[in-house]
Amino acid sequence: MNLFIITLFFFLTAIGYSQQALDKIVAVVDNEIILQSELDFQVNLFAAQRNLDPNSRALREQILNSLIEEKLIYAQAELDSIIVSDDEIEQRINYQINILSQQLGSLANVEKQYGMSIERIKRELRDDVKKNVMIQRLQEKNFGNIRVTFPEVKEFFEIYKDSLGTIPEKVTIYHIFQNPKSTERNKIKFKEKAQAILDSIKAGADFAEMAKKYSDDPGSSKVGGDLGFVKKGVFYPEFEAAAFKLKQGEISDVIESPAGYHIIQLIEKRGESIHTRHILIKIKTDDSADLNTIDFLTAVRDSIVKGFGTFQDYAKKYSEDKETAPFGGELGTFYINQLDKPLLDAIGKLKEGDIGFPRRLEYSQGVYGYHIVFLKSRVPQHQPDLEKDYDELKKLATEYKRQKEYQRWINELKEKIFWEKRL
Repeated sequence: MNLFIITLFFFLTAIGYSQQALDKIVAVVDNEIILQSELDFQVNLFAAQRNLDPNSRALREQILNSLIEEKLIYAQAELDSIIVSDDEIEQRINYQINILSQQLGSLANVEKQYGMSIERIKRELRDDVKKNVMIQRLQEKNFGNIRVTFPEVKEFFEIYKDSLGTIPEKVTIYHIFQNPKSTERNKIKFKEKAQAILDSIKAGADFAEMAKKYSDDPGSSKVGGDLGFVKKGVFYPEFEAAAFKLKQGEISDVIESPAGYHIIQLIEKRGESIHTRHILIKIKTDDSADLNTIDFLTAVRDSIVKGFGTFQDYAKKYSEDKETAPFGGELGTFYINQLDKPLLDAIGKLKEGDIGFPRRLEYSQGVYGYHIVFLKSRVPQHQPDLEKDYDELKKLATEYKRQKEYQRWINELKEKIFWEKRL
């Protein structure tokens, strides 16, 4: 079984859970123990994710064995003197906290959600993050370079072809994406709104109340615009440049960033970290911006269809999807059941080589653009074929070999490292 890397959310939930549960030791591995609360949490989490019965004895046994395996690998990582730097641990924790901050709207909301300061969250997570990185590092060292030869893939296919099932329909998709551009006249309207709010604050209006009433940042507006303490490099450069110039208590002019117009107040500064609050006024597009984007993408589609250039050429030049534009707009190759509904609808009636008309694409709540989609290839559903599906079969054969080697290694660890169950 692959290592189960616990995300920040589950770490924090587990902290609260373990404080409530009546603990007893259910297993010992070398110098580590596994508590009843830890096992209960992992069983409930696994069962909830897969709609299983958390009271299943077989499921509890499976999860306990997985936890024991993790502890065995950690014990071996210590024996092998696997080193993880403090900087790497700090980076991992900061990265996960930043992700959670984005999901909840602000660092202040993270603290509120889990009832502890960011600094305490970091302290609580440090040992677990270090252990998980050590486990990961040792697994990569032992199994990261496993490869299979053509004869091994062929042998795997011959043995398991009858149990592999049907290969789903597979498609290769490209797109050209554009965000609607707000007109200067429209931008001025929202900047004037932000300026009016700033003027009211300067005239004596309460910053927090104005944030609650007018800010378009749903995460921070509920707490008066408070963004909590954040290290340099998290916010937009335009935001940080203005915020770091402020004195404590000072309020900025109206600042523009890709998110919109900000009014920023510096609450406190500690070295490279700042505690700020802000009011965000988003620049909302009007109908003409949407129509202009649709017209532009339609013109691009017509040019490609008429042979004035390839889809890839136009994607490199015009697509605003920064991740795919350098690669000609390639989104990738997917089984049809891997696609979300908007993309599935976009390619539903396209034949191989077709380019669809502009469609709206919402990529986060209230944030959208338009794209045209190119269906480069479509491989119908079929029975596994060694030649046609070699890449997929190679991946399966590699994973099969890795699992065999992993289980052999775990059995060796069980022979030389003390462990026992106490259920």
